[in-house]
Amino acid sequence: MKIGSPVFLLFFCFSGFAQTLKKVDVFSTKGKTATVFTTAENTNLRLQKTQVDLQFTELKQPMETQLCVFVNPTKTFQTYLGIGGAITDASAEVFAKLTKENQQEFLNAYYNKEKGIGYSIIRTNIHSCDFSSGSYTYVAEGDKDLKTFNIDHDKTYRIPLIKKAIATAGGKATVYASPWSPPAFMKDTNSMLQGGKLLPEYYQAWANYYIKFIKSYEKEGIPIWGLTVQNEPMAKQTWESCIYTAEEERDFVKNFLGPSLKKAGLGDRKLTVWDHNRDLMTQRASTILDDPEASKYVWGIGFHWYESWSGGASMFENVGKVHEMYPEKNLLFTEGCVEKFDYSKLQLWVNGERYGESMIQDFNNGTVGWTDWNVLLDQNGGPNHVGNFCFAPLHGDTRTGTLIYTPSYYYIGHFSKFIGKEAKRVSSVSSRSSLVTTSFLNQDGKVVTIVMNKTDKELDYNLCIETEATSIKILPHAIQTILF
Repeated sequence: MKIGSPVFLLFFCFSGFAQTLKKVDVFSTKGKTATVFTTAENTNLRLQKTQVDLQFTELKQPMETQLCVFVNPTKTFQTYLGIGGAITDASAEVFAKLTKENQQEFLNAYYNKEKGIGYSIIRTNIHSCDFSSGSYTYVAEGDKDLKTFNIDHDKTYRIPLIKKAIATAGGKATVYASPWSPPAFMKDTNSMLQGGKLLPEYYQAWANYYIKFIKSYEKEGIPIWGLTVQNEPMAKQTWESCIYTAEEERDFVKNFLGPSLKKAGLGDRKLTVWDHNRDLMTQRASTILDDPEASKYVWGIGFHWYESWSGGASMFENVGKVHEMYPEKNLLFTEGCVEKFDYSKLQLWVNGERYGESMIQDFNNGTVGWTDWNVLLDQNGGPNHVGNFCFAPLHGDTRTGTLIYTPSYYYIGHFSKFIGKEAKRVSSVSSRSSLVTTSFLNQDGKVVTIVMNKTDKELDYNLCIETEATSIKILPHAIQTILF
């Protein structure tokens, strides 16, 4: 197309008109009201509607003394993928021990948007992890050609639960899988536990293993949306684990896993690297994504929150730095839980607040999806074959077959229940550090604003959109979702 041609001029005029329309597009609160849902400590409020039909009135210029949450729905950012949790062997085994009534309650509580909190993401393990009753693989010892590959083990508990979860979610869910270790014979330590490395002569066999897994699960009616290359590749754990340096993960993706998926007709499956803590994610991202041949196979960077396990700070800003460096790639929170299970702390409020703050900060730094760890554990924080007992949002007491809801469940629900598929994150900022906030614009035009108060004080704040505002009260140690 030549500059100055009639076609170019028409294109230029139309493009300018479209840009002008975009610039004057505004979000109006006129004639609209807000509804507030609240969960708060030392109350019975759990995802409960606490204020309705809140009116917006003029507030052109807030005063310095006024606490405000400023939301600008015209400033949009990443597209929301979803929120969910991991269906591990442990979760599936505990589920099987619940009463039939509580099994259905569990399914509705997580995967039904109306009756529960609307999970849409499912992570699962490729053969065993620590949250399995024992170590196992899908092949016989030494079977490099994978002739004995089968997923019969998973057909007892895990596959049936995943199918029920997908059905309860309306027939669709984003399912992705992660390995904790290759089979022992493929590693330099000849053990699935305590770290070790994948031997070079088994790189291709291990790449083929992922493909066998995908095809086997899809044969069972479970579509696999994506994979992570390796769970926690820099952690030597007492359970199933395998070490990859950044260069080793890059080369495995570039030379084996990526090409093998493509050759098998699975090139559209989303491949996520790192799958470990926020602390080292910038180095891992740079090493892999600065290599064009590796980067072309990578959908995104996965990360966990355990860098703060010893009392250190959560490195939320590292998530934002990766997003700044590689805006074309996606960020996915792939695992987080509260460790060191203690039955007496099942209702510890700070556990829920950890979820709320992490989700707000991660989404504000560009994350598209957020995946909790086990969706269900027993009254001991397991089963776990190496004694690594942890908390989950829901626990099933296998002695009575009943469900126990924790604060974490409700905090997660303030996001997953209200944010819709393909929503866009929009600008949301608090004028004081006493409140943290994030907002999304759903496809139906509704704004979802989450506000969290970690202080010991009841606070009054203005929810401000353009020159309009409505006044809202938030209790101490509370989280709110406001819909308008």
